[in-house]
Amino acid sequence: MSPAEINGTGVRLRAYRPDDADAVAAGYDDPLSYRFLPPLPSPFTLAQAERFLSEGVAAIFAEGGAAYAIADPETDDLLGGIGFDKVVPSRGQAEIGYWVGPWARGRGVATAAVRALSAHALGAGLERLELLTHWENAVSQRVALASGFQREGVRRAALPDRAGGRDDLIVFARLAADDGLPIERALPDLPGGELTDGVVRLRPLGPDDTGFLTALRSLPDVWSTSVPPQPPTPEQVRRRCTRAAAHWLEGARADMVIVDVATGAPAGEIGLFYQEPATGQGMIGYSVLPAFRGRGFATRAAQLVALWAFAETDIARLIAGALPTNVGSQRVLQKAGFRREAYLRSRLPGPDGVRTDDVQFVLLAEDLLTEGPRLDG
Repeated sequence: MSPAEINGTGVRLRAYRPDDADAVAAGYDDPLSYRFLPPLPSPFTLAQAERFLSEGVAAIFAEGGAAYAIADPETDDLLGGIGFDKVVPSRGQAEIGYWVGPWARGRGVATAAVRALSAHALGAGLERLELLTHWENAVSQRVALASGFQREGVRRAALPDRAGGRDDLIVFARLAADDGLPIERALPDLPGGELTDGVVRLRPLGPDDTGFLTALRSLPDVWSTSVPPQPPTPEQVRRRCTRAAAHWLEGARADMVIVDVATGAPAGEIGLFYQEPATGQGMIGYSVLPAFRGRGFATRAAQLVALWAFAETDIARLIAGALPTNVGSQRVLQKAGFRREAYLRSRLPGPDGVRTDDVQFVLLAEDLLTEGPRLDG
């Protein structure tokens, strides 16, 4: 039997009441709810909120789930809602979900509520709770990690969307045996949200960068050295931008835009790929628009990424590669402190099915600490 009330840090989970209808309607009719809760009708009306409170909540409990209002413990005002459903008794498993009204976001409400309900459910007989999010919902992914849910993978085409297609969902899970502490991230956020040396600024790649990245990735000398060596489709570029935050939170890669501080214009991109966490090895790759080449932007970006990686992550070794004919890229790496280490024959797929050699460079944490950053070009 579910308790009437569950107390969390700064939140109280209580039973829904009829007078919550206006707040429920406002929360469910919000653009974020529309985007990430496609089963909801839109617009979501007051009458539909009243029906949910009078019938929907009871139905969830009748099926073995739970549904609570998230309330302010001081005022009892409704901040959002939370619950679990899709209960599989034979597996001791359920799926947790929540929403927070726009008037209560940015205060840690969702994390506090997920922690409170998860601790109760997993302490009362459930063995596994799943939390599913859209790729683009980085806020929900942060809530999952902060609430002790580990990322497990991607459930393909798991949820119908409003356009008649189906969306992939990222799966997070917390077990009864887990300690519930926040999941440590392999790639933390940038300090203050960016890296800069006064000449270039690095910020995370995001959905608004689709046009810029399309222009950059469509350049023959950029896509021909990519893997695979072919121009990306518009959908591939869109996914690269909209899923960048999820990949960063996963700890797989950190994609950044190189910005010209003087003009504020995007000049290029640089990525850190955490390819071997077990050995502490990462890899960087970069490309710059023609108008900004020859100005040392790639070198500065590589130095900034290396300093951040060695200071804020467990990466101890950074590698980067360049075509044997790409003397300019090799100079970039050498100026950034990288040392040539190997010549790898036929390492990469090239255009027209011909494989290409790769010159590999490496930078160690102790090298950078010994020599210091070179910001002269």
